[in-house]
Amino acid sequence: MKIAVVGTGYVGLVSGTCFAETGNNVTCVDIDANKVRMLTNGEITIYEPGLEKLFLRNLKDGRLHFTTDLAAGIKDAVIICLALPTPPGEDGSADLQYILGVAEDLGKILTEYKLIVDKSTVPVGTAEKVHAAIAKNYKGDFDVVSNPEFLREGVAVEDFMKPNRIVIGTKSDRAKKLMNDLYAPFVRQGNPVIFMDERSAELTKYAANSFLAAKISFMNEVAKLCELLGADVDMVRRGLGSDERIGKRFLFSGIGYGGSCFPKDVRALVKSSTDVDYEFKILNAVMEVNRIQRGHLIPGIKKYFNNDLKGKRFALWGLAFKPNTDDTREAPALYIIETLLKEGASVCAFDPEGMKNVKKQIGEVIDYAENQYDALNGADALIIATEWNEFRTPDFSKIAAILKNKAIFDGRNLFDLTALEDLGFHYESVGRRVVN
Repeated sequence: MKIAVVGTGYVGLVSGTCFAETGNNVTCVDIDANKVRMLTNGEITIYEPGLEKLFLRNLKDGRLHFTTDLAAGIKDAVIICLALPTPPGEDGSADLQYILGVAEDLGKILTEYKLIVDKSTVPVGTAEKVHAAIAKNYKGDFDVVSNPEFLREGVAVEDFMKPNRIVIGTKSDRAKKLMNDLYAPFVRQGNPVIFMDERSAELTKYAANSFLAAKISFMNEVAKLCELLGADVDMVRRGLGSDERIGKRFLFSGIGYGGSCFPKDVRALVKSSTDVDYEFKILNAVMEVNRIQRGHLIPGIKKYFNNDLKGKRFALWGLAFKPNTDDTREAPALYIIETLLKEGASVCAFDPEGMKNVKKQIGEVIDYAENQYDALNGADALIIATEWNEFRTPDFSKIAAILKNKAIFDGRNLFDLTALEDLGFHYESVGRRVVN
């Protein structure tokens, strides 16, 4: 099957590469000529475990192509996937200018039936808007399908190649047949392909991400209660997670969620609710809990240093919003940095993949280390903001020797309380007792 993917960001590049991996001929289209040049030359533009190997193999085998020419890119394609950004506006609404702009352009160049697939996360009613934008200039036959992605950064390749479900919004029998053929190699073990109307498919994506964000915020509220009552959130989490009605995932307390999906999608669903005069009370609370949770470590840090952080230097391990990604959008680490700098402190950070993106966002207002231990040099304390695997079993004797104070403030609950106590550290985490 010949496929075009418009947009080579996170969703577009993963989707295009994985479609090519199952034998399809895929052309990815992007307006960024430099990015297209890099990708054509085999330079991958995002970090995602397992992606580069598939990308290089399919590029070499001639199944994966890149172009800036939309007309050439879609010419032979039966299916055109739109994987374009939908950045949030100040009111939380999703900006559809890129999707609708491409839709209008498609209407000017289509000459035969094509299946247009919305893979971007979009508000309810977007498929209808895309259809109308194409129909302005093209009166022939075409279908628009909503096919939201459910990719977790850090395991996106596995999620795409072995999805636990595929959601497809369409009323067209022709589109259903094409989408079934497209996804048949990915669901050979029987995982469901769920067909529904376009509006329900669009809402499903927002509802899924918002529900997961609610689980995270709920556990962070439980963590606060644990601290006040002398309970241990890790024990509570195990008790909750063993209930099959609740499940084990997304129950880890910490310093809040970030990234490109949860914050944006929760705000967008609240905005969609507001637009129809409905107050989504639970999601408003979810956003407020998450906003506060980013600063959970700050009071403990200030108390430890007698409410005076001026001139203090902090090592910060982790900048990405989660491990195994270079995505730093709305990462809690950025809020911690902002707060510490306002208090007159300085920061030296290390992240295995996220430093390049943070440099683009905030520049040189902080220092960046070559490795996690170099970040400790001259630091008064260590703060952990991302649960990278390489942070889980560090050399504590080395940490103690380098830090000015044996103080660790852990926003991801990486370490055992008793072990840190035996080593003589001051250790504060989330939802657990403070070790002195």
